Amino acid sequence: MRVLCVAPLNARHETAQFLGLQKKGVDIYVVVAKKVEPDYSELISAGIPVEVIPMRGRLDRPAFLRLREIIKARHIDIIHAFNNKTIVNALSAGRGLPVKFIAYRGIVGNVSFMNPASWLTYLNPRVNRIICVAEAIRQHLLHLRFLWFRIAAEKLVTIHKGHHIDWYNKEPQDLAQYKIPSDAFVVGCAANYRPRKGIEVLIDALQKIPDEENVHILLIGDMSNRHLHKHLAKSKKADKVHLAGYVNNAPEILAACDVCALPSLKREGLPRSIIEGMAYGIPAIVTNSGGSPELVDDGVNGLIVEPGSAKALAEAILKFRHNPEFRKRAGLAARETISTRFTVAQTVEKTYRVYQELYEQKTPDF
Repeated sequence: MRVLCVAPLNARHETAQFLGLQKKGVDIYVVVAKKVEPDYSELISAGIPVEVIPMRGRLDRPAFLRLREIIKARHIDIIHAFNNKTIVNALSAGRGLPVKFIAYRGIVGNVSFMNPASWLTYLNPRVNRIICVAEAIRQHLLHLRFLWFRIAAEKLVTIHKGHHIDWYNKEPQDLAQYKIPSDAFVVGCAANYRPRKGIEVLIDALQKIPDEENVHILLIGDMSNRHLHKHLAKSKKADKVHLAGYVNNAPEILAACDVCALPSLKREGLPRSIIEGMAYGIPAIVTNSGGSPELVDDGVNGLIVEPGSAKALAEAILKFRHNPEFRKRAGLAARETISTRFTVAQTVEKTYRVYQELYEQKTPDF
């Protein structure tokens, strides 16, 4: 079984997945748009061919022509593409060739029968399977309707992205570098700013918490948004909101927080920042948005609140603030959740089954 995986970059999670699939006997060739170390070298050392092909747009002629050469030369059976750019270019490369096609989907929404761009990606009839990183994504796609158009249920598969728990054993960061008092109760939120992430709601939640509770918020990621900073400037507790900026060690920063939160308003996939915090034993507060509730068992390893409710967020923060034993139990349960229910081995096994199923099917002529 010869599989071409086309990804925007070689990240840790995909690298682990590729290595696991190789061990199961899959002949993998990896194409990435950007080289990232040490993952690139790890794949090469394992004997997996990796080629860097920059993709400057959704239809990059040099890129898809080179992909086509690879498909023909290596007699590829299955193409597995990981984002919009790679999907469009890989579909173009495979046109008229006897290959099966798998598209990865990581967020809820932004696919529509009325959107021509969607027909170039997930609605393209040559897509044989869509691997959804969360069941919420599968359900959203399953219920898309326009006249007689819909996505066939057999095309949609949920496979959670797996993690190795031993990725998360580094020492927690010292939060003093962000001018956070040593006795503060810290709510960590790791995300790059998007309106749908609900960061403003988290800031508003802080205003509903009495000063004597000494609760501080640490925002980790790119928060360079004018609207957000205007909102923060209006807050009476702006001095208790700290900005770490874009960093490469977000998991270790979350590990030093008391809880991790993601106040998403909509369209959430399977949030990596929450997984990383939980892997360090930090309980989570998430909203009932997208795939977040697939990670959090309410009252067991974290708390789930309704999207857009600053009051509900504040109450959840205070529940952890006032109950250190509950917070400790929830943290232990959080780490157990990631170590048993969201593993690389599970991701590899489920992905392999999809590959095997497609490989055994007769390829239609296009």
